[in-house]
Amino acid sequence: MAVAAEHARALVKVSGVVGVVVGGSHARGTADENSDLDLGIYYREPLDVDALRDLASAITGRPTEVAKPGGWGPWVNGGAWLDVEDALGWPGGRVDWILRDLERVDHEVSRALRGEFSLHHQAGHPFGFLSTIYVGEAAVARVVADPHGALAKLQARTTPYPEALRQAMVRWLWEAEFSVEIARKPVKRGDAAYVSMCLAHAVGIMAHALHARDGQWVLNEKGLIDAAGRLPCAPADFARRAHAVCGGVGVEDVLDLEGRVRLAAELLADVRRATTG
Repeated sequence: MAVAAEHARALVKVSGVVGVVVGGSHARGTADENSDLDLGIYYREPLDVDALRDLASAITGRPTEVAKPGGWGPWVNGGAWLDVEDALGWPGGRVDWILRDLERVDHEVSRALRGEFSLHHQAGHPFGFLSTIYVGEAAVARVVADPHGALAKLQARTTPYPEALRQAMVRWLWEAEFSVEIARKPVKRGDAAYVSMCLAHAVGIMAHALHARDGQWVLNEKGLIDAAGRLPCAPADFARRAHAVCGGVGVEDVLDLEGRVRLAAELLADVRRATTG
């Protein structure tokens, strides 16, 4: 697309930038008129952040900050939000620059191929930032600038979905079961917040296991449950039941805590059958 190509041509001139991709909903073909354009900027250190800041300011026509690597947290990393509606000489719209350290992403691809992954605290990710998000981003991205072929090589390593990772994600259901079990005792004390956190964590793991079973990458928690419910392997009525477990959202009758724990256990049993059959 024209906007991405124009940004990419300028970005690859910045020292440290290796290539640029279109990510998010635009890469997956699910974007609408309200979707921002996400551009993944893959780099190797040292990255000239000052040059990126100058470029962002030139594009928007006003001072625009660029968060350096780590500025947005250890996993989201850094980048910039550009509103170029009124910028002269640039196509209008909201464009998000998202920094990705190529060496770090390549490391996570290697781990995923071995069936290894990890979950990390990250602001903006209530479930947590799964290390395989880096791998999924590379897998589904549309490359718009790759002057040395580094991104093509990276992307080729992500296809097909690694079988070792698929199996590891399904094995992760043990933790979903653990989360459901530790939610049972606080039910008697009426500790709704703790029970809800335990059950939401369990449901998140179930959704990831279902995606892995069907070889689908997860990039974000937003829409995760509904997306899992649309997967071919998903148990019947998965999304509605999962929302009910997480707090009665989307159902007519809000379930009591004991009922939600019972529903979570039943849902987990169905997910186990769906992912191991």
